[in-house]
Amino acid sequence: MSAERYLQIGEVAEQLALTPRTLRYYEEIGLLAPPSRMEGGFRLYSAADIDRLESIVQLKRLLGFSLREIKQVVEAMESLKLLRQESKQASDLETKRDSLRKGLEILEQQVEVLDGRMRQVAELRDQFNERSRRVRERLQQIEAELQAVVVETSS
Repeated sequence: MSAERYLQIGEVAEQLALTPRTLRYYEEIGLLAPPSRMEGGFRLYSAADIDRLESIVQLKRLLGFSLREIKQVVEAMESLKLLRQESKQASDLETKRDSLRKGLEILEQQVEVLDGRMRQVAELRDQFNERSRRVRERLQQIEAELQAVVVETSS
């Protein structure tokens, strides 16, 4: 294990704008596998660990996923990676086919999760658009009333 290829918890936390406590919590709840450790017990994070953490951060910040949802997505990504390796190593077509079918099922489930989230976001957007329309109408009414007052006082 080369020390140059691994980062300590503080470095990773800073790089990803997280706290060391958050990283330890992600490990605690199983979002992140326990990292390698130095002799003194300090955590060492590999490039793969950092890639996984970047995915977690993206899902949380960009899509607002809960930690439970993030765990499901990250586990699906790991399963896809394993299926891809299994398919590449398989010598028979049936095993390759079965791996591809499992992978397709996982991908379709993830698309359903994203579609559900997108529907929720679209519904929220529609609610805000409707509220904006009503506020715009009310504002136009008030401006018309104000204009009428100005015309009355100038006559």
